[in-house]
Amino acid sequence: MAEKILLVEDEEKLARMVELELQYEGYQVDKAFDGRTGLDRALSGEYDLVLLDIMLPALSGMEVLRRLRKESQLPVIMLTARDTVVDKVSGLDMGADDYITKPFAIEELLARIRAALRKRPAQAAEEPRSLLAAGALTMDTERHEVEVRGQSVELTRREFDLLRYLLENKEKVISRESLLDHVWGFDFVGETNAVDVYIRFLRSKIDERFDIKLIHTVRGVGYVIREDGNG
Repeated sequence: MAEKILLVEDEEKLARMVELELQYEGYQVDKAFDGRTGLDRALSGEYDLVLLDIMLPALSGMEVLRRLRKESQLPVIMLTARDTVVDKVSGLDMGADDYITKPFAIEELLARIRAALRKRPAQAAEEPRSLLAAGALTMDTERHEVEVRGQSVELTRREFDLLRYLLENKEKVISRESLLDHVWGFDFVGETNAVDVYIRFLRSKIDERFDIKLIHTVRGVGYVIREDGNG
């Protein structure tokens, strides 16, 4: 199967040129034109490598890299028009695998991509694929364990599944209907306030017990897990 590359670049003509060259070399390519979309896609687990521009709308490339490195060791090559030592050092210190300055020869980019992909198996072996996290909370989906600040949190199966779905969609507001569909099932028959009841259970065991605020209510819409503690 062809390796899949995510290109996050707001210069659409450049992005198209790079896309065509990569496709010619046999790679699958998806494009994103702003940092927020790029981050969401990079976290999806669908890609083998990210080409990430520094100057992006919505979220800068550096901020995308910072957030991505909290959850993934996906190989990242930074692209930038700014050939300064500070930019290069900052990107590498934040976890970038490599750095290339525009304008670049496509042959050089391809060589850097091949080098980054060769390192990937060792990185992938080190990455705990079963872990989800938000702030001080971590969830091991394989071991069915949840901890906050290193302390175990005992959850029922339904509580665990609800928390897992919220963590998998961290920073996204999920409607009660969507939570019912994904956690309880499309054929669920019961009280319509089941989601609210189980959210209260989770808050009691996590937010209130540890004096944090991860689970937020968006009035009239649903619920969201946010790391920053802002409602």
